[in-house]
Amino acid sequence: MARTVLVWSDELVGYDFGAGHPMAPARLVLTVELMRELGVLDADDLEVLGAPVAEDADLLRIHTANYVAAVRDAEGDGQARESIGLGTVDNPVFPHVHTASARVAGATLRAARSVWQATGPARALSLAGGLHHAMADRASGFCVYNDVAIAIAWLVEAGARVAYVDLDAHHGDGVERAFFDDDRVLTISVHQHPGTLFPGTGYPQDIGAGTARGGAANVALPAGTSDADWLRAVDAVARPLVRHHAPDVLVTQHGCDSHGNDPLTELEVSVDAQRRAAILMAELADDHAGGRWLATGGGGYDVVGVVPRAWAHLAAVLTGRPIDPATEVPQTWQRRVTKLADLRPPSTMSDGGVGDFTPFTDGYNPDDAVDRAIMATRQAVFPWHGLDAVLD
Repeated sequence: MARTVLVWSDELVGYDFGAGHPMAPARLVLTVELMRELGVLDADDLEVLGAPVAEDADLLRIHTANYVAAVRDAEGDGQARESIGLGTVDNPVFPHVHTASARVAGATLRAARSVWQATGPARALSLAGGLHHAMADRASGFCVYNDVAIAIAWLVEAGARVAYVDLDAHHGDGVERAFFDDDRVLTISVHQHPGTLFPGTGYPQDIGAGTARGGAANVALPAGTSDADWLRAVDAVARPLVRHHAPDVLVTQHGCDSHGNDPLTELEVSVDAQRRAAILMAELADDHAGGRWLATGGGGYDVVGVVPRAWAHLAAVLTGRPIDPATEVPQTWQRRVTKLADLRPPSTMSDGGVGDFTPFTDGYNPDDAVDRAIMATRQAVFPWHGLDAVLD
């Protein structure tokens, strides 16, 4: 069994945009509590490490010096700096904005180091990470520092080839931008069509630049895509491309805002399908990345009903002990949630959704909108890897 690291500190909940903001830190607290009550944290080969604040030198692997200085200044005076995306509705300035954001980056970087420096197969989860929208010189989409890109940049500098798979409903634009012309990094994003959702990027024809053409793959799914079709899309693009790229480390982002109950998106993916996607990522890491897998959280704004269950499933998959979807949610956790939010919590770890799919290579249906989206991506990207868009 691969050694698994969870990077977690209660200080990570300091990444807090304030009351009423969708990125509520309670989602992290509830997730860790659910993991604890389900026994996920009791796994013999799971180690919990603290989350350090990233040094400036690490932030500068991706972000400009002027931007880091401006974020630090915003922490000092609390003033908006809309020219760098801070002080907006999406990214309001909050106390300790630099320190809290740098701690998320430090958490994911520590997870990356634990995976790369292990003597054999290793897995790690940065639960608060996955802030994939932040750009080199501006905050965007609830993201101040791009922890995922920072961690990947460190891995590349250490000598690794990296494959990145982004399962958030929103396009992983910041990570893609950071490595758009770097052939050592493959980026794959499976998201709701950018014509219907922020950030409005991530079309099939966006495939990378220079010697890295074909190094970016974007699957733009129609609103309403549900379990079996979503899983089919993830598998149809990620499996052949990761296999061909032959990475040393697989990095994945597990934003669970693809769920049908998410208030910000329009996909219809259950926690059952998200659990199956995590298992698929584990398979890719074991089969094509030497067992080295770094996973992060990401988006997800149904704070009670979705995020804790989706990420508890993810953590359990990382430990090699997936949770049976029929498992009852512990009564103590349900009672705590009811007192906290006066909401009816889920009673089991399942939505009764679909955890399986028909592989794309079993047959392409040109009348199906999801199959057309898959084919558009495969036709744009696969030839750059010597792969057949229909058969591989």
